[in-house]
Amino acid sequence: MTVERVAQVLDGKTLYAGEGPGRPVRHVVASDLMSDVLLVDDDDMLLVTSLASDQVLRTAQIVGAMGVVVANGKPLPSTMVDVARSLGVPLITAPHPKYECCVRLHLALAAAVPESR
Repeated sequence: MTVERVAQVLDGKTLYAGEGPGRPVRHVVASDLMSDVLLVDDDDMLLVTSLASDQVLRTAQIVGAMGVVVANGKPLPSTMVDVARSLGVPLITAPHPKYECCVRLHLALAAAVPESR
């Protein structure tokens, strides 16, 4: 699933899409504690949070996240899109609560990758 598809699934708005097609989403991490995110070691991870701050983007870059979703329709600081662009981290806002975002993403990822039995 691409950043563009993530925005569609979440009824979200892509504020910065990154350059090129980007990496596919394979894992989703939901947290408002950036110290917890720093412990995650998953490639192709999407970070879902309701924390609207530049620090989220800096943390996402450190762990190599392929993008950030800010849930709950929170207003973003005016600097956040510029920081996303300068760090090369795709940024999406979504109107839904964090839990609902996770459920929608799980269903979309499960539909995109059929289980092998």
